[in-house]
Amino acid sequence: MSVLSPVQIKEANAHLAAVHRRLTELERRLEAAERTVREQAERLMGKDRELQAAVRELAQRKDREMVDVQEKLQDCEGTVQRLQLLMKEKDEVIAQLRHRSQLLDKITRSRPLLDNLLSYMAEAEHSQSIHLPQPSFPEHQADCLHSGTNGLMNASPSDRNFSVSEDDTEELDQDDSIFGTTV
Repeated sequence: MSVLSPVQIKEANAHLAAVHRRLTELERRLEAAERTVREQAERLMGKDRELQAAVRELAQRKDREMVDVQEKLQDCEGTVQRLQLLMKEKDEVIAQLRHRSQLLDKITRSRPLLDNLLSYMAEAEHSQSIHLPQPSFPEHQADCLHSGTNGLMNASPSDRNFSVSEDDTEELDQDDSIFGTTV
């Protein structure tokens, strides 16, 4: 091996010192970078914890709101069912009232006929209060009275005691179902 000259040794020492300074500078920069990375990581972890807490709080609030909305929905469904039941009841009342109204319309349309009938009944009662002898019917007429007519005679417009005014015939033409209705 050859011996190094003092100049070479000096240059080597200077080079070693420069490498050492450079190494020290790089180590210092590395420590600073590591410190920065650690600080950033700590800040990111802190932000992550904050965000996780915010997400948990948001999820809890969402769950509470969903429970509230479900309760309100159940209340609304109950209200809807009650209102539908009430509406059904009112519809039934309306149907009954409509039927009664139709019956009253029929009664008022047949009022003149009923007035005539009542006057005839009053006249019949008055005439029965006068003691007339009971008519005697031949056998075949008595049989006719009791067979199929419930004791009522068939009256036709040609009978001498039967009378119908023009108003009565109009009423009969308007509504043939008057006598079939129970009021």
